[in-house]
Amino acid sequence: MKLLTVSALLCVMMAMSTVAGEYSQRCRGCPNGWSRIHRRCFLYVPRAMNWATAERNCLSMGANLASVHTSAEHQLIQRLTAHNGYGVTWVGGTDASGGIWLWSDGSRFNYQNWCGGEPNNYLKQDCLQINYSGSKCWDDQHCHVNLPSICARKISRRWVGTEA
Repeated sequence: MKLLTVSALLCVMMAMSTVAGEYSQRCRGCPNGWSRIHRRCFLYVPRAMNWATAERNCLSMGANLASVHTSAEHQLIQRLTAHNGYGVTWVGGTDASGGIWLWSDGSRFNYQNWCGGEPNNYLKQDCLQINYSGSKCWDDQHCHVNLPSICARKISRRWVGTEA
């Protein structure tokens, strides 16, 4: 119990002493380089990969391609692509299982931000890209296309100030 209290105090001290109000991701519950949005950690992966390879890459980090559940979450996730000019980016949506859109992390597909006329499944487009067109909305895309991606994982207690 004392170790947990000391760890929490250390994180608070680091947060208070850091320039411009930025503080350690560990204090926020995410590993270095990841961004916390609500109860998950997100990572923008700039290397262009096809959807399946991007999902495998996320899985190798204990994550999945990101699922999106609210408008506010969508806007925060989009901001992760800002340094890439808000370019089209893979997230975890797919309808490869027969026309029903699912998230690769198994969560409910309860929020949508499709562009007008999308998803159109043109020539079997089964994977979801964000930031499409000037409206920066969602579009179904061919899964073999190489794009950057966003991974998401649940916050792990083991990151919160307990690492040596």
